[in-house]
Amino acid sequence: MPDVTAAPQTDLSAYTTLRLGGPAGILTVAVETDQVVATVRKATEDHRPVLLLAGGSNVVIGDDGFDGTVVLLRTRGVRAVEEREDSVVLRVAAGEPWDDFVAYTVDRGLSGVECLSGIPGSAGATPIQNVGAYGQEVAHTIVAVHAYDRERGTIRAMSPIECAFAYRASVFKHNDRYVVLEVDFRLARSAESAPIRYAELARNLGVEAGDRAGLRQTRDTVLKLREQKGMVLDPDDRDTWSVGSFFTNPVVSADEWAGLGLDAPHWTGDDGSVKIPAAWLIERAGFPKGFAGDGVAISSKHTLALTNRGAGTTEALLALARTVRDGVRDTFGVDLHPEPVLINCAL
Repeated sequence: MPDVTAAPQTDLSAYTTLRLGGPAGILTVAVETDQVVATVRKATEDHRPVLLLAGGSNVVIGDDGFDGTVVLLRTRGVRAVEEREDSVVLRVAAGEPWDDFVAYTVDRGLSGVECLSGIPGSAGATPIQNVGAYGQEVAHTIVAVHAYDRERGTIRAMSPIECAFAYRASVFKHNDRYVVLEVDFRLARSAESAPIRYAELARNLGVEAGDRAGLRQTRDTVLKLREQKGMVLDPDDRDTWSVGSFFTNPVVSADEWAGLGLDAPHWTGDDGSVKIPAAWLIERAGFPKGFAGDGVAISSKHTLALTNRGAGTTEALLALARTVRDGVRDTFGVDLHPEPVLINCAL
């Protein structure tokens, strides 16, 4: 078995895209699935809290850190587990960098996750919050999530229904019962993208919504759009020192929407619910791009990204988030909710 390194009181800011977070009690690097299971099982037996970290792109860790076992997930691997004439199921290790996997699929003419190009983090993190962008969600292609069940002490394959996927949510979010180990994706054998659902992407591709485009063209266009918004990691660009979108787009009922009386862009769901763009609310509540706090600021490129400018703290970031949240509530009567997982801190 490969070596496992442990380094007590290691600062977790080195492992998050925000570059924020205090010390870990015990830090363990796991490069094999059995290491992950063994480490989590031992911590459970010792009644120690466990935090799984891979890309660290969707987590906000408190300045006091995490006084428990932190497992750095560094498992790797992609393999086909089912092949058909028109599709293939790929099993991806939880620690596999997500964008590397997307590039892998595009290179092999496999369609279904190309609009999720450029998203930081690991493959195992994507089902936790049902990662989505530009009209695609991982729930569209996931056929199984292989997870260690800490209550039963077993590894189980969970179906999409058991995963309870919803808008930026799943059974795994805010729930430490399951540890995602591998994820199965069913992808179409096609040189073309899935139907383009997002208007901005369709415009930039020069196609109509619902049409398809070349896989490579779609990936390159998504990457360009994300770069323009500071949503592709760049160590020299402080606008990318973030968790991506800090707030989810609020979803309200049809009656609530009518009661708000907003002249705002919105999307109506099949169930009549209405999704309101959080960025629109934030900007019109008086918080423009670049709005600054103490060593932190709203990105100069994207209103939804709260960034560490280099001298920030987690508490300063959360103070900025509270200011924005409260301002939107006072102006519009709409509540904003954080998209990242908050560890040893609260909004």
